[in-house]
Amino acid sequence: MKAIIQRVTKASVTVGDQEVSSIGRGLCVLLGISVEDTQKDADYLVRKILNLRLFEDENGRTWSKSVMDRDFEVLCVSQFTLQCVLKGNKPDFHAAMPAELAEPFYNSILENMRSSYKPELIKDGTFGGSMQVHIQNDGPVTIELRSPTGPSDLKQLSKQEKQQQRKEKTRSKGPSECRERGAGRSRPDPNASSGADGDVSSEREP
Repeated sequence: MKAIIQRVTKASVTVGDQEVSSIGRGLCVLLGISVEDTQKDADYLVRKILNLRLFEDENGRTWSKSVMDRDFEVLCVSQFTLQCVLKGNKPDFHAAMPAELAEPFYNSILENMRSSYKPELIKDGTFGGSMQVHIQNDGPVTIELRSPTGPSDLKQLSKQEKQQQRKEKTRSKGPSECRERGAGRSRPDPNASSGADGDVSSEREP
C-alpha cells in the first residue's frame, strides 16, 4: 500500500459541480491499494497517518504534533494510479487491487481510522468517481509512505521504530541528566592492555 500525505491548510473533493467533502487544516491522504495488500498493511498506514508529527506545538516548535494531537482533520482519497507501473511511456495498473475488492478494503481502512480517532474529523471522496481534488499544501509538506511487504520488513521496521523511540527518550531527558549519568561511569584507560592475546595497545606510540 502506498500513501501520499500532504499537510494542508484546506482541501476538498468535487464531483461534477458538487463538492462532496472538504476539510480545514490537517492532512490530505492519497491512498493506492495494491493486489498484495493485507490488513497488516492497512493497520500500519492508519497508525502512521494519525501519528506522523507534521505540525507545530503550542510554542511554535515544528515537527512536534500529530493530526490527532492538534484535533485537525483528515481527507482520504482513493487513488489506484499510485500503483502504476510504466511500460515504456504507457501506465499499467495491474498492480492495483481490482475495484470490486478495493472498495470494501478501502472502506474498512476509513472505519479503522475513524475508530482510532474522531469519526467526524475523517472525510473521504467518492470511490471510483471522477473527482477534482483541490489541495492547498501547507509548507509545502509532502510525505510518501509505503507499507511493509513481508514479515522480514515488519520485523526490521519494528526494530527501527524502537531505536527511534529510544533516541527520542534520550533527547527528552536533556543534556544535564545525560551528563550526570555519564559522570558516574569510569572512563577506560586508553593505554591499558585488555589482556587479550596480541593486544599491543600499551606499545602504541602516543
